[in-house]
Amino acid sequence: LFIATLTYDTLRFEYEDFPETKEPVWILGRKYSVFTEKEEILLDVTSRLWFTYRKNFPAIGGTGPTSDTGWGCMLRCGQMIFAQALVCRHLGRDWRWIKGKRQMDNYFSVLNAFIDKKDSYYSIHQIAQMGVGEGKSIGQWYGPNTVAQVLKKLATFDTWSSLAVHIAMDNTVVMEEIRRLCQSNFPCAGAAACPALESDVLYNGYPEEAGVRDRLSLWKPLVLLIPLRLGLTEINEAYIETLKHCFMMPQSLGVIGGKPNSAHYFIGYVGEELIYLDPHTTQPAVEPNDSGCLPDESFHCQHPPCRMSIAELDPSIAVGFFCNTEEDFNDWCQQIKKLSLVRGALPMFELVERQPSHFSNPDVLNLTPDSSDADRLERFFDSEDEDFEILSL
Repeated sequence: LFIATLTYDTLRFEYEDFPETKEPVWILGRKYSVFTEKEEILLDVTSRLWFTYRKNFPAIGGTGPTSDTGWGCMLRCGQMIFAQALVCRHLGRDWRWIKGKRQMDNYFSVLNAFIDKKDSYYSIHQIAQMGVGEGKSIGQWYGPNTVAQVLKKLATFDTWSSLAVHIAMDNTVVMEEIRRLCQSNFPCAGAAACPALESDVLYNGYPEEAGVRDRLSLWKPLVLLIPLRLGLTEINEAYIETLKHCFMMPQSLGVIGGKPNSAHYFIGYVGEELIYLDPHTTQPAVEPNDSGCLPDESFHCQHPPCRMSIAELDPSIAVGFFCNTEEDFNDWCQQIKKLSLVRGALPMFELVERQPSHFSNPDVLNLTPDSSDADRLERFFDSEDEDFEILSL
């Protein structure tokens, strides 16, 4: 708690800097050298949206918690991986946050979607309340699969971003399903009750015409989340090379996971260490100032990022990718196919053209939270449940 109250300048000395190594540093599909590009590495990391525990926000549900300290770390990691998708969607992977520099309106629109209040699309309030439908009471710890399922539901109301969110279950990515999802021309595919475009867009302060223009495009930008279990109690070493390759792909959104019951957002690796943003710092909730501007410095991690050995990773994770165009998705498929040829790399998931016949549910897109399949998968993927079962396919 003491560290959380220090200034950022002091924090620079509290965190270990990058090791002096010839190994490349990979951050979300970008390759860097520690010797010649250290400032670029730190700028890239600082530019990611960093969501931590907060205190003194409006009570969740009106009477619930006003802080998420101790229970919200996976929810915050879910926000971070999704915020990275929105940054890629609206600002581009090359966008950088520079302290004190005036940012474009789209940046604040992205940030506003995650602010701790009930009417932000992806706020802790929305995630916690939507999680009740997934069988999680407010204040209960989530696993990677739960937060992915909840974010998918919340994205249907975000007409400004108009995302196609696919969660690949059973360790299988079905290309045909993704194409069907991304080529649908509806702004809210799968949403039973889609809010009226106009009021929703203006209410959240977003440019009205963006939603109209995007609904006419032929490919909805894809957020692909793949919940995986890479071992029983610890990660199987055979998956480590494949996991590293995920951070090398230009489509990478990173990985959410961590150590048992302590979630982190992994954005890259160097050598045998993962690089991550840690939500376990409690900061005061942020309110817009008198001029209506949102003070945003606390949403950017301005010290060298944390690192941990890949071998310490809890085997329950979710890997994320963003494909802005159909070409991006085709390129991603090619990279995954090539990855299966890398020696010593065990595939973490299978890429298939069509639905395999052994799937019990004919349409994985419509897994309902109360179906027995979803319950079994939830137990399988969530590291907070110690009595998970291995599914035999």
